[in-house]
Amino acid sequence: MWSSKPTKIGRILISDERLVKTIPRVSKSLVTDNLTLSYIAGFLDGDGCINLQLVRRKDYILGYQIRASVTFFQCSSHRSFLEWLKSIFRVGFVRNRKDGLSEYAIVDAPSVLEVLLTLRSYLKLKRPQCDLAITVLQEVVQSRRLTPEQFLKLAQQVDQFSELNASKKRSIRSDQVEQFLRSRQLLIP
Repeated sequence: MWSSKPTKIGRILISDERLVKTIPRVSKSLVTDNLTLSYIAGFLDGDGCINLQLVRRKDYILGYQIRASVTFFQCSSHRSFLEWLKSIFRVGFVRNRKDGLSEYAIVDAPSVLEVLLTLRSYLKLKRPQCDLAITVLQEVVQSRRLTPEQFLKLAQQVDQFSELNASKKRSIRSDQVEQFLRSRQLLIP
């Protein structure tokens, strides 16, 4: 399990000397990929969010987009930890919010899929959200152009996130997508 050679993540971190002092260490060598990934997954389980939502897009033929996100939250005084996460995944952005929190968000579907596939086996609490997101995103990423029927099926799966995440703010649901697709005669009855 332990290795004296730096891992891929370790090599990335070593290249940024500012971060070398904050890297978790075991003995005098960098932690292994498994240890680092399980630590990150635990942080996502506790202070993170995996989400899929339907977003109205007037410039899309199907009228809606499935937006995916993985977000980590932390007190703004510990923003450097979120910057460390960003240096590992090399995607997304870190921002300070007005409520004293900082967030690291990954929002494009291929990147979200890659992060979830990487962390999946280490997640405990958010495993159901991860599995559902992976199922939906694999189809979104692999399919260049979804049919209206395929999109509606995925939209129905996205609805399940409101139960998994106890979401009270979800305003767009698959029934609205279906109504839109029928009004444009894009669905075959």
